[in-house]
Amino acid sequence: MTTNEEVRQLVAADDRKDFDFSERGFIATRSDPVIKRDAGGVAYDLSAYDFLDGTAADTTNPSLWRQAQILTKHGLFKVAERIYQVRGFDVSTVTFIDAGKGWIVVDPLTSVEAARAAYELVTQHLGKKPVLSVVYSHSHTDHYGGVGGVTTADEVASGAVSIIAPEGFLKEAVSENIIAGPAMLRRARFQFGLTLPHGTHGEMTCGLGPRPSMGTVSLIAPTIDVTHTGQEITVGDVTMVFQLTPGTEAPSEMNFYLPQFRALFMAENANLTMHNLLPARGALVRDAKAWADYLTESIRLFGDKSDAMFAAHGIPRFGTEEIVGFLTSHRDAYKFLHDQTVRLMNAGFTATEIAEVLKLPDVLAKQWFNRGYYGTMSHNSKAVYQRYLGWYDANPANLNPLPPEPAAKRYVEAMGGAKAVMALAEKATAAGELRWAATLLNHVVFADDANKEAREQLAAVYTQLGFQSEAGTWRNIYLTGAQELRTGVMQLPSAGAHADVLAATTTPMLLDFAAVRVNPQKASERRFMINVELTDRGETHLITVENGVLIHETGIRDASAGATIRMKRVEFLMTLLAGVPVAPLVSSGNVSIEGDATLYDALVGLIEPIVANFPIVTP
Repeated sequence: MTTNEEVRQLVAADDRKDFDFSERGFIATRSDPVIKRDAGGVAYDLSAYDFLDGTAADTTNPSLWRQAQILTKHGLFKVAERIYQVRGFDVSTVTFIDAGKGWIVVDPLTSVEAARAAYELVTQHLGKKPVLSVVYSHSHTDHYGGVGGVTTADEVASGAVSIIAPEGFLKEAVSENIIAGPAMLRRARFQFGLTLPHGTHGEMTCGLGPRPSMGTVSLIAPTIDVTHTGQEITVGDVTMVFQLTPGTEAPSEMNFYLPQFRALFMAENANLTMHNLLPARGALVRDAKAWADYLTESIRLFGDKSDAMFAAHGIPRFGTEEIVGFLTSHRDAYKFLHDQTVRLMNAGFTATEIAEVLKLPDVLAKQWFNRGYYGTMSHNSKAVYQRYLGWYDANPANLNPLPPEPAAKRYVEAMGGAKAVMALAEKATAAGELRWAATLLNHVVFADDANKEAREQLAAVYTQLGFQSEAGTWRNIYLTGAQELRTGVMQLPSAGAHADVLAATTTPMLLDFAAVRVNPQKASERRFMINVELTDRGETHLITVENGVLIHETGIRDASAGATIRMKRVEFLMTLLAGVPVAPLVSSGNVSIEGDATLYDALVGLIEPIVANFPIVTP
């Protein structure tokens, strides 16, 4: 029995409760399904998931099909008295709370265009009201990037609009994806299926929500920090009681409770799916134990006081018993995951061995919201292992293994050559052993990526694995792998940071990003110091290049430095990181250099360009 046939029985027995919750309170949606980008093109198309009407296609996992149907219901919904959500306009949801004279907007989506479209829909059906406050529940882009669509920096600066966020938000928001940003963005194409067509043979959500909107990202710094659990903030005539949950789904995150409405907002700590402890795109490993413990605290603080629960993804839940049961089961899934991974780890199991045997008990696994649509038990158990023990499994054979390409060549040679390995893979595929077939063919491709027949054979295996996957992320990853094997890597431009995000990024963070782009061969041949004075910010930075590394110190000026350069920060970023020549700026008088003017060009010459399209499924 295939994976699809097994879950088909679960789908057939579905009580449709989640469908009811997803449709409850529906008011209206946009008449024009296309949300256009300000810069031209499409930010989001609400009609992209129309193919999900009806029964699951043979090329899809029925359980993921069911999940996708729920996640893509789009429009304006009433959650509870004076609480509304716009769902299906982005991977995340945006909430509008009526605070009397205006709105509290919670998590304004990924892009300005999507958030603006949501606000316009609210205004059209609920009347025109100003935004009084914006709440960022946590430090991921899909929960703050659209803020420019519901308010402006000038409105915030004037005090007309407040921005509420958990302590540490700004640092985490701008730092999490900076240093490893290029690699994360490349890997995100696989996780979210960003280059795949929507449809029964392509992307059908990531399991957590629809595909992210592709518009303009903005950021306005918070004006009010939430620093402790139990902190109360009143906006208009609405009081919010906050619970800090750092280190769960995000390094900086919080839930809140609305006592006058008996409503609970759970940010991204309780979802319609098991979440990721370590996303496929990459991130710092999250803490499953802390996640479970904070859910226990949520239940204790707010569970029996809540009639409605809503979140930053997915759908609301209704009724005290339903909410407490949901949070308890969700909590127990993360606790089981953590405790049993550690138990097996302490018994000598490796990460891959744990992932192969660890399963949730049926009482937890049969709850739709605990199933692995976005995060999976397989990947999450490996993340728990990595958090405690790292990548090494203690087997000396894995202490210093060969890299994939030379190892592949030796494997293929040892198995009798490419044709013999491909024949073994064909036999494995026919027997339904697709994971083994993928392993065999991956060796053939890495031994010789010009072998078109092997590439197509592996692409076909990845396609079948994708069609069977219950996790939206796994489906996207397999199908993107197949796409790149067949047509090559799509050459997309490097993603530049939006001006709002750059403005919020500290200069030391940007210098850290420069340091990880230094060419070590070039740097090892040089030794110099430069004083950098950013005149518009009153900042001084000492940059030292020595022993192949770039060191920077803030607030330090060294009289023995070979050069001192004075400029505005925007000119510093343009010349150091964006390849703009400094000489014309010196000639125009915008930049001044004392000492050896060639040293700044030498510094810039050490910084390598971003590689946005490196290969993944080929060597």
